Order: sequence, then C-alpha cells, then structure tokens
Amino acid sequence: MQKIYYQQDCDLSKLNGKTVAIIGYGSQGHAHALNLRDSGVDVVVGLYNGSKSWAKAEQAGLKVMTAAEAAKAGDIIMILINDEKQAKLYTESIEPNLTEGKTLAFAHGFNIHFGCIKPPKNVNVIMIAPKGPGHTVRSEYQAGKGVPCLIAVEQDATGDALDLGLAYALGIGGARAGVLETTFRTETETDLFGEQAVLCGGVCALMQAGYDTLVEAGYDPRNAYFECIHEMKLIVDLIYQSGFEGMRYSISNTAEYGDYTTGPKIITEETRATMRQILKNIQDGSFAKEFLLDMSDAGHQVHFNAMRRRAAEHPCEKVGKEIRQLYSWSDEDKLINN
Repeated sequence: MQKIYYQQDCDLSKLNGKTVAIIGYGSQGHAHALNLRDSGVDVVVGLYNGSKSWAKAEQAGLKVMTAAEAAKAGDIIMILINDEKQAKLYTESIEPNLTEGKTLAFAHGFNIHFGCIKPPKNVNVIMIAPKGPGHTVRSEYQAGKGVPCLIAVEQDATGDALDLGLAYALGIGGARAGVLETTFRTETETDLFGEQAVLCGGVCALMQAGYDTLVEAGYDPRNAYFECIHEMKLIVDLIYQSGFEGMRYSISNTAEYGDYTTGPKIITEETRATMRQILKNIQDGSFAKEFLLDMSDAGHQVHFNAMRRRAAEHPCEKVGKEIRQLYSWSDEDKLINN
C-alpha cells in the first residue's frame, strides 16, 4: 500500500539555506513559485530572454533570471515548462549547471520515464505532482487549503531526497491535503491515461456527442448546452465532495434510475477494450513517440494545431460563450482569462 504523507510528516526547514529554481512561469510555475515564496522559501524563476512572463514574475516580487542562471543558482531545480520542450532546455541550460548533490525536480514523470532526460547519478531526481491545475494550486493555498500531490523519488544521491520532496510539497500547500507516494512510471502512465480516456478526451467527447445528438434531433442548441455541458460541473462538484453515492443522493430518482440503466449502454465492452488499448499505447511509448514527433521542430505541430483549430470551430463553443454570459456576472473568480 502506497504511503500518504501529511503536514506533520514534512519538515519545511529542510529547505532552509537552499534556493529553489522554478523553471517556467505558466500555470504550475507561477503557483509553485508564489506558494513557496509565501511559505518563506528562497525562490528564483528561470525564463528565456524575451519571455512574456518575465515582467509578470517581477511584478509579483520574484527574482527572475535566465534558465541557465537559475539552474546554476538553484539547489533544487523544478522544471515546469511543457513536456515537449523540457529535453532541449535541459540539455542547453540545466545539464551544464548540474553539480553533485543538487536536486532535479519535476511535476510530471514524462521526460524521465520515457528517457528524454537522463540526469547524472550524482544528483537527486524527484517528482512533486499536484493533482490539479496550477491556478487551483495557487487559489487553494491562498484559501488556507491545498491540492493533493503525488511524490516520487527516482534517484536519491544525497540520502534525503524524499525529505526534500516532502518539504517542497509542504511549501506549495500539497501536504495540507495529502501527499501520496508513487513512482515516475505509475504517475506518468496513469496521468496520461486519465487525461486521454476520462478527464479531457473522454469527458469532452461525451459532452460534445450529447450536445450534437440533441441539436441533430431539432432541439435548441442552448437547451443542449445546458443539459450536456453546463450541468457537468454541478455533477462533478457533487462527486468531488461526496463521491458517486453522494451525487446520487442529491439528484432525482429519475436521474438516478437513468444513471444505472443507461451508463452501461454508453460505456460498453467495446469502449472498455478501446480504453485498454489506449493504456497499452501509453505504456509501450507509442503515444509519447507520436506526441513528441508532432511537437518537434520537424513536425511543426501540424496535427496538433489542426486538431486545436477544428475543436475550437465546433458550434458548441459559440453557444457556450453566449450561455456563459448569462451567469458570468463577475470575472473575479475565474481561474483563467480567455
């Protein structure tokens, strides 16, 4: 059974006298940097010259430098840029500044597990992976709460890599909710599968298919949006708070009856077989190879950009913007601005 750590298991003083270099200042980067700073940790941010985030980080009161300078200054180097960009950045800016006893940290195991980054044996390699978007990591911390994290140690060169990782998890607020011990392999494979088959690919495709079915049957697109997309958050919030049982307690008997009878008709054995194949493609590296090839300089992100453009053109996106204006009376609590 994997161990779960909490605040009492973590010692923030393990970071005393150490500098944490946060490489990247996007969704996760800004949250890690600001949370650690507010926890009293010495933080620097590493960006490329000309980055639009440079001024944002400085305005937040953070010390900003190039990625190479940050890697040289940092005792713990947390890489929080896009997966497809990490290997090149590591080779150019981080590897030359990795000295014995430093700690290389990740929030996702992709590049280590698939061998894109191969650190020397004399440094720690750890992962602290919040199970939520960066903006939530920040907002929960500010609310005195936290987002649960996964923690893994791939290399323990100094003998205290786990303690350093737990201190980091405490510093970003994760230990307030719980820190689950795992491995780089498990985190990578389950994370990719969850994103593709359920959380993003599965849920978005299901909502969109429901919307299309109602619209094709002649119903008003606004009705379709409300029933198949808007209300998803309400159901998921109930599951988040009380599990499936709590959600079913809160809905009508009609809805609960339909849940039991119709769910298995949507998620059929064919669907489950497809999910098992998706997992195999992740485990054997097929997905990673396809993804990295498309995202490479040679691939020009042609397929990725075409899929993004096609998704953005779906009619539900236009209807959704109109519908959201009805209940978005304030933008102050939005996690992202778009």
